[in-house]
Amino acid sequence: MMLSLKKLTSAAAAPAILHHSRRLVRPNYITTDKLVGSFIPSKNPSQWTSNRFLDIYQLANKAAIEKERARISDEMSRGYFADFGEMKKHGGKIAMANEIIIPAMAATKFPALEVNFSDGSSLKLPITSGGNGSSADKLDVPKASLLCLSFRGSSQAMINSWSKPFLDEFCSSNETQLFEVSLIESWLLRRNLIKKLLLRIMKKPSPDDKKNVLQRQIVYSFGDHYYYRKELNILNLLTGYVFLLDKFGRIRWQGFGSATPEEVSSLLACTALLLEEA
Repeated sequence: MMLSLKKLTSAAAAPAILHHSRRLVRPNYITTDKLVGSFIPSKNPSQWTSNRFLDIYQLANKAAIEKERARISDEMSRGYFADFGEMKKHGGKIAMANEIIIPAMAATKFPALEVNFSDGSSLKLPITSGGNGSSADKLDVPKASLLCLSFRGSSQAMINSWSKPFLDEFCSSNETQLFEVSLIESWLLRRNLIKKLLLRIMKKPSPDDKKNVLQRQIVYSFGDHYYYRKELNILNLLTGYVFLLDKFGRIRWQGFGSATPEEVSSLLACTALLLEEA
């Protein structure tokens, strides 16, 4: 009787033990499955996209930080006193102008620059046969354009030494254009309200120029021109820069500071050559 009772007890306990052992093993199986699954890429494409976007954003952000650091280092290495020191040394004549015209194949494009007239209207320079982003007719595209850039009012006399002989020589030409561009980088002066007020009182062309076919057009560019200056290799902001462009907006001649008689002759001769180009 006792033997039968033990067999019966053992038989009844066996399923419970088996069931209990399965409960012990099953969590380990699920845990293993989860661990394996954690190494398998998600089947949700949106998760891949978000991860990739995050990586690209971090890389772009890092590149922007490095770019800004390089800019700060560059601007700190050269400031107003360096420009002023150069002015005392050579009066803004950082280099001599080209003696001859730059061949078309070797010429570089003048970077696009948006400018404002004193009446508030805007224009994108240079005006070229490739289009200038405005509604100007292609017949108005000049064969030769003289762009005079200044960052400080003190360089206006330098600009005049180039622009006045150019205006006198080609005053009756409808195939040339002359722009005097003042680049204004001050954060305060770039604010919309102050910018509008400044344009109202800005210098306007002299009435004497109205009788000429070639007009001296005075325009202003507001903004941060750091990278624009880098592209044109402009370092000293106290001097003036003069660029002679062809109808495709290529730089065919360049001058700096105040013009010498020889440099004026070179400018006028190179302009005449551009007017003869087809």
